[in-house]
Amino acid sequence: MAYKYLSDAWKKPEDSYVEEVMRQRLITWRKEPAIVRVEKPTRLDRARRLGYKAKKGYVVIRVRVRRSGFSKPRPRSGRRPKRMGVSKIKLGKSLRLVAEERAARRFPNLEVLNSYWAWEDGLYKWFEVIMADRTFLPELRIGKGHGRAFRGLTSAGRKVRGLLS
Repeated sequence: MAYKYLSDAWKKPEDSYVEEVMRQRLITWRKEPAIVRVEKPTRLDRARRLGYKAKKGYVVIRVRVRRSGFSKPRPRSGRRPKRMGVSKIKLGKSLRLVAEERAARRFPNLEVLNSYWAWEDGLYKWFEVIMADRTFLPELRIGKGHGRAFRGLTSAGRKVRGLLS
């Protein structure tokens, strides 16, 4: 029952206590490094729904990603402004997938299970990535080879690939 109240509070943060709490937390989050391992999830209901368990082998990583459009370097040779291809270019991946890949690179011994949006301000977006230790938890048959995040097998990757309609 408590998870229901948590999820309702996160659906409309401006109407509940969430926005005030997060405003205080952001002051410390901005000073932290871009990728931080956290003790417990910020949104417990969301993390539990996506596969997190409060036991050994499960890790939560908070990743900070810069918000903005995708900027490309301006071409050196001449062309008209329309064909410059500098502004209004969209990145093929979502920022959530970028966050998952950064966490997977930082912790190569862990496997990305899933991720969720934690908070955002004018400059950054924070995502929390749920990771599992495959060597520590042999019952987690997650797959072999390069990580799930790089092969587009997490839910963010499957969405980018057009598999979640």
